[in-house]
Amino acid sequence: MATIINADTSDGLKLTSDTSGQIDFQSAGSTKALIDTSGNLKFNSGFGSVGTAYGCRAWINFNGTGTPAIRASGNVSSLTDNGTGGYTINFATNMPDINYAASSAGTDTAFGGAAFARVVSIVSSTRAVGSVQVTMQYVGASAAGYFDYDENHVSIFR
Repeated sequence: MATIINADTSDGLKLTSDTSGQIDFQSAGSTKALIDTSGNLKFNSGFGSVGTAYGCRAWINFNGTGTPAIRASGNVSSLTDNGTGGYTINFATNMPDINYAASSAGTDTAFGGAAFARVVSIVSSTRAVGSVQVTMQYVGASAAGYFDYDENHVSIFR
């Protein structure tokens, strides 16, 4: 059993508790979200069952041309330009370890004035709890190479 907060359709808000330490959030008696005794947030948002939520620990949207500039970010303290197509994203709050997943992508409007999603983005092996290095690379039918894209997106999940 758990502490249950239930928004009941006939009786309004009900609170039931025990000493398990888990908190369940229910609607009409059906669990929609919970916080387990390990502190994990779990929820069902149309997935069919209540499962653990894995949050985005850091994200950044930046312009990589000229002097790179952060447009918007979360848990990012700064951005370092490592040369053409290479960047280090520095975290405001460290990751718990280096076993996180980093995902990145970029687009550029320099060719024909239209946005092209034509980037292979590589997260380098240089991972640290306080930063991650990414390399933006163009791979096309006739050429390949590192490139400073005007639209770059990186997200870190753990």
